[in-house]
Amino acid sequence: MEEKVEYSIQEAILYSHKMAQMSKALWKAIEKDWQDWVKPYGLNINEHHILLIAYHLKGSSISEISKFGVMHVSTAFNFSKNLEDRGLLTFSKKENDKRNTYVELTDKGVNLLLEIMETHDVESRQIVKGSLSLKKLYGKFPEFLEMVAVIRDIYGDEYMDIFNRTIQNVKQEMVEEEK
Repeated sequence: MEEKVEYSIQEAILYSHKMAQMSKALWKAIEKDWQDWVKPYGLNINEHHILLIAYHLKGSSISEISKFGVMHVSTAFNFSKNLEDRGLLTFSKKENDKRNTYVELTDKGVNLLLEIMETHDVESRQIVKGSLSLKKLYGKFPEFLEMVAVIRDIYGDEYMDIFNRTIQNVKQEMVEEEK
């Protein structure tokens, strides 16, 4: 049986307002950084995000892209279709799973994504600049553990599993590049 958590309407409204304002401001900075980064390659944020997800998951289903990309399934499919038309990814069905559509990056898609990654100028990104004082103070970038807990409660364990898989793959790639 779920335990009822007590809170006032005023407390809930204030919390919701603060979360809305803070997340909107944070997203605006991230969105600008991201658009400035991928626009020279003729990509929008959704297309780049799809490429990243498919790359870091080493192929994925449209439903995984939708869930992890926090976009509607039709949005994930339509932007993936645009990427397929440009020769950046391919669609397939699995023999044991005809219901889901899977995408995988082509060599051209991998090469473009790696080129984009090489041009990422972290020092010019607002989000990194805005976090440097915390990195200097604590010796690391913020981890947002409370936010992770909130996101887990909203999107579920499957979302966090995909998130953790991508983070592990990124870390592994960084280790391999250092060798």
